[in-house]
Amino acid sequence: MRGRRGRPGLAGTMARTAVIAGTATAVSGSVRNKQAAAAPPSAEDQAAAAQQAADAQAYQQQQAAAAPPAAPAAPAPSAGDDIITQLERLGALHSQGVLTDDEFGAAKAKLLG
Repeated sequence: MRGRRGRPGLAGTMARTAVIAGTATAVSGSVRNKQAAAAPPSAEDQAAAAQQAADAQAYQQQQAAAAPPAAPAAPAPSAGDDIITQLERLGALHSQGVLTDDEFGAAKAKLLG
């Protein structure tokens, strides 16, 4: 059986309607976006933006006031740790050949008293 001539079928009508509706939606959205970008902000928008800025500043101040104090500084190394560190450094210099045996012995005796 042959289809009618001159008139689209149901599927053709639905497809054409969908294309027209999609195009209309795209055009109206584009126009709305361009108008919104070109329009200056209203007084209500400006007031809302100012309120948001004030709220953000108040929040930051609250967070700064409630922040825990900084961690205490690490305790200073004890004299024993300092001497050990210096002896290790002298040993490394001696093994690298920077210090002679006599220089290493003198520095070591000076550290140990």
